[in-house]
Amino acid sequence: MKVLLKPLQILYVIYAMIMFVIMMLIVVPVVLVASFFGKIKGGNAVMRIVHWWADAWLFMIGIYHKRIIEQEIREHQSYIFVSNHNSYMDIPQMLKAIRQPLRILGKAEMGKVPVFGIIYNAAVVPVLRGSAENRVKSVKILRSVLNKEISIYIAPEGTFNMTDKPLIDFYDGAFRLAIETQTPIKPLLFLDAVDRMHWRSIFSITPGKLRTVYLEEISPEGYTPFDVPAFKQKVYDAMEAKLKEYKASWIKPPSPKGE
Repeated sequence: MKVLLKPLQILYVIYAMIMFVIMMLIVVPVVLVASFFGKIKGGNAVMRIVHWWADAWLFMIGIYHKRIIEQEIREHQSYIFVSNHNSYMDIPQMLKAIRQPLRILGKAEMGKVPVFGIIYNAAVVPVLRGSAENRVKSVKILRSVLNKEISIYIAPEGTFNMTDKPLIDFYDGAFRLAIETQTPIKPLLFLDAVDRMHWRSIFSITPGKLRTVYLEEISPEGYTPFDVPAFKQKVYDAMEAKLKEYKASWIKPPSPKGE
């Protein structure tokens, strides 16, 4: 059966990639125009455009989004959204999951990709992880964004989780920023992104569901900058427990002793 389905999978991947490129070429001129309206109005417009891009592309390739709400997002509340990260499909899923004014913290290197980089640089607050000066600049931008009732999305693992564990270690940045600005953390779980597109290859894409679980927000109230490790661990533990509860597909139980 797998042998018979392989040609269909190849055709589907080709179709999905062609649709991605076509949608990108349609979006780029609109993003360029929106960018002239400044960092706030223009940035908000760019995010609405990429939301539309995600909606259209996922619909055309047979991927649908399902919300599982443990606690709804509050209107007119800025959040620092965090999620697990183990697939390139996380970004389209994030765009489906968060439908409010938003900025994304992302790797500056992605902004150098031809054509795609135009959209990326307009929608993302870039950071060079090896540059302390660049990190400080990025944090200043993020603080300014939060003050204007715009939320932020950060993948605190920093890179793909390529293990069979629920999560890999978190960086401090999201949690330090939350404490310094007293902005609640809103954890999201992306349960199916790695099944729709495995981290090993963008050519592993398949149609199907993308489930997002909206966990209870976690307030930084009462925490100081000295408490970043404890606050980070609190969020990590909450996400890890729920990923196990929802039986995320990449998690493998420990082998019985003696095997």
